[in-house]
Amino acid sequence: MTACTQGGGHRTTEGAQAIRPLAPPGLPADSFPSPDRPVARIVTDTWSDEASRDSAREAEDVMRLLDIGPGMRVADVGAGSGYYAVRLAPRVGPGGQVIAQDIVPRYLERLRSRIEREGLSNVTLALGDPHDPRLPVSSVDLVLLVHMYHEIEQPYGLLYNLRPALRPGARVAVVDLDRSTASHGTPPALLRCEFARVGYREVGFYPLREGYLAVFAPTGDAVRVVPARISACAA
Repeated sequence: MTACTQGGGHRTTEGAQAIRPLAPPGLPADSFPSPDRPVARIVTDTWSDEASRDSAREAEDVMRLLDIGPGMRVADVGAGSGYYAVRLAPRVGPGGQVIAQDIVPRYLERLRSRIEREGLSNVTLALGDPHDPRLPVSSVDLVLLVHMYHEIEQPYGLLYNLRPALRPGARVAVVDLDRSTASHGTPPALLRCEFARVGYREVGFYPLREGYLAVFAPTGDAVRVVPARISACAA
């Protein structure tokens, strides 16, 4: 016998919990080309210490530039330690929702403890795949990919499988450094190319104190993209 728990997981009769995907799988990874550039290795769930990030005011600037407010549904894809997720939660308020998604179960387990400790009832945890965020259809107004795009093994698959989760008018926002993917950044021109190959257009670009914020939206052609015809962008 099982009972539903936060984040699409279940509690067994022994009390064990598992954080699971929130949606069935999309197309498999081998439906898409591999990126023609290095993929940075995931080395930690924390991009930098939180005090330094707070001093740089990155999260505050990003949330302001994206006009994140009460009632919004935001997915923090690659949430890691939850730095953004716990700051998004009060911003969207009790009428909104934050989905904190990651592909590393132990990161999500640590984040679950933090969410419970801070009493954030509007944060849902979700396990995804490297090529597929596994988010429900029409579930989010905004997707954040913060300092992790360069770590995505299959960017074309992830962006393609992400599309059904976007509500009308939804945006996908990337925060990264302007340097090579091998050096844990993404050159903006490469980012624009990879998004365009999957049917997204850039709708905003903002320099930050460190790096940049790039914002994309699906084009009308996004639903007609044929994975087999996607060609990888050259780095």
